[in-house]
Amino acid sequence: MASPFDYAIIRVVPRVEREEFVNAGVIVFARTLDYLGCACALEDARVIALDPSADLAAIRRHLAGIEAICTGDAKAGAIAQLPRHERFHWLTTPRSTLIQPSAVHSGMTDDPASMLRELIARYVARP
Repeated sequence: MASPFDYAIIRVVPRVEREEFVNAGVIVFARTLDYLGCACALEDARVIALDPSADLAAIRRHLAGIEAICTGDAKAGAIAQLPRHERFHWLTTPRSTLIQPSAVHSGMTDDPASMLRELIARYVARP
C-alpha cells in the first residue's frame, strides 16, 4: 500500500550571486515507512560550465556529508544522530550556500528506495 513521502533535490550553486545551479542529488523521507535516503551524482562538467574555478573536491565532501547525515553515520556529527524526521528537516532547510535544497515536494510510494532511484534518474542524471 502506498504511503506518503517527501523529497528535495540537492543543488550545487557554484556562484550563489548568479543563482545558477546543477542538480546533484535527491533526499527522500517517508515517515510511515521509517525511511530516509539520499543519493548524489555530481557531473563535474556541468558545474565547471557554471564556474570554471569551482572546487569540485569541496563540493564532493559536502555531498558526502549530506549522505552521511542521511544514513546516521556517527562520523557526521551530532546532526546525524537526530531522529530521521529531524535530519530531513535540517537538510532541507533553505540556505544561501554552495549546496542548497530545493523546495520539499510530496508523493506516494510503497518503496521509497526505488522512488529515490527514480527521482535521481528523473532530476539528476542526464537524459
